Parts: sequence; C-alpha cells; structure tokens
Amino acid sequence: MQDKIFDCVILGGGPAGLSAALYLRRANVDCAIVEKSALGGTPTNYCEIENYLGLGRVSGFELCEKFEEHVDNFDVKKFPFEEIESVDLVSPIKKIVTKENTFLARSVIIATGAKPKKLNIKGEAENVGKGVSYCAVCDGAFYKDKIVCVIGGGNSALEEALYLTKFAKKVYIVHRRDKFRADDIIQKRVFENKKIELLLDYSPVEIIAKEKVEVIKLQNVQTLKIKEYKTDGIFPYIGLEPNSELFSAQVEEDKNGFILTDGAMKTNIEGVYAVGDVRNTPLRQVITAVSDGAIAGVEASKYLMNIKEVVRK
Repeated sequence: MQDKIFDCVILGGGPAGLSAALYLRRANVDCAIVEKSALGGTPTNYCEIENYLGLGRVSGFELCEKFEEHVDNFDVKKFPFEEIESVDLVSPIKKIVTKENTFLARSVIIATGAKPKKLNIKGEAENVGKGVSYCAVCDGAFYKDKIVCVIGGGNSALEEALYLTKFAKKVYIVHRRDKFRADDIIQKRVFENKKIELLLDYSPVEIIAKEKVEVIKLQNVQTLKIKEYKTDGIFPYIGLEPNSELFSAQVEEDKNGFILTDGAMKTNIEGVYAVGDVRNTPLRQVITAVSDGAIAGVEASKYLMNIKEVVRK
C-alpha cells in the first residue's frame, strides 16, 4: 500500500468538504477528499431544501450533485467509501490511515459531519430497520397507508413529518415541550395538514415490537402518565451528535463533542481546520456548511503558502 501525499486532505465529502476542496483547488493546492460513503453527505437524504439562497426549492440530492459536479471541474482527487481507521493530526506531517490507503499531508480539514441522536430507549436499537428509521426520504415509501410517529420539534422533525404524509395515512409528531422550535412557515404547514396529529408534552419511553414495530409508549412530562399508541414506524429527529470520535484525543471539543474552532475554522492544532456540522456552530444548515468550507479552504491555502515561504528561506 503506497502512501498518498497531498498538500491538504479533507475528511468528509459533504457540502462543507466539497466547498473546501473547491477553494483549495482555486488556490492551486493539491488536495483530496476522503469520504466513508458516497459524496454529498447527509443532505442527499433531504427530500427538499428551500432555504439555499438563489435556488428556491431543490432536492438535497440534486443540490449535492451540483456541488460535486462543480468540484469535478477542478480535478479534485476523491476517495469515496474509505473508512478512516486512525489519524495523527499533531505531527507536522498529518497522517490519515484507511483500510485501503495511507494519506500524508501538511494540512487537514475535518468535515465529517454529524449523525442523528438516538432516543436511547428500550426497543430502539434492536428495531432499526424493523420500523425504526432515521431517514424519512430513504424509508418513507415503505409506510404507504400506515401510521408513523416522528419524534422531535425542530425543522428536521417537522419537515420529515410533512414528507411522510405523502405516504402514511396518519403521522404523529411527538415533542417533549408544548411548542416547537421549527421555523414559523414550517409550523404553519404542519398545523394545516389533516394527516398530522400533535402529541405535545410527551416523551418516548419504550418501543414495543414482535417481528416489527407495533406500539410506542409515551410519558406525559407534566403528569408522568404513560400512554400507548399504535404505530408502524418511528422516525427520531431529536438533534445531532458529531462524528468526531477519531479526533477527540487531539482536537479541543465542547462538552457535546463538537470541535472548537475560531472564526477562521482553525482548531487548536496548527494546520488543522474543522467545518460544517462537526464543529461548534450556532447554525447547522447546508448554506453555513458551504460557507465554513470556503473559509477553511482559503485559510488552509494561506497556511500552506506560508510554510513554503519558510522552507524557501
């Protein structure tokens, strides 16, 4: 297995990583993207994005496809479906090891994103794929004329609930508070949809299943009384946790594991940047991820130029 040497290696091929690659290549930096699955990231599973400036409504897959096509014009080396096994970010020459390759670079941009938080209740883990799903776009069509339950109160939860009404005959939205955090325009659509029933002030406590999901137990947060609701599918959307486990011993993180950066996307390690959902940021949207990537790409190219200047001297 021969080492692959680049000026900069980007870990993650979602919107943030693709944006970083674009700006690096425009600065003539030799860079590569290492991604554990297909490029595009989590937004490829979004049925619709309507807040990306200038595009109106567009599917997540279509938007990310455009991102990748744009980057391809700049000859970015891409290594999809490579799972990272270990990293050394502290040494002057950074080292990223996958099952297939070893990557060496003077700079690294972490763009590994985040994954859905689990409910961590009885019956959840053993029923993933048997009625528990974290992707409405992926699995919604399996619930035609059935009853489904969405857990959460933010934009993602309500948007996915609306999407599921295209298939399901009834959609419960379970939220532990008495009001949602989602944007007003999305809430209005939910309130007007006759297929949706709101279960506010409730928290899930158990999923009951035999061969597949049959019932969800909910506890009222005020009275503590437990009710059972028949359901064929459960879709948790209760937030995100960062894909930062590989870097935890090397980069500084907040209490939730999100990587700390400054405004230039710099971490505590020289030459290492973090962008998108994996970093500590007040807003996790496609448009902010793309912005993060642009900043990190520019900053990393400046860093690499300075190193070369020092070497020449």
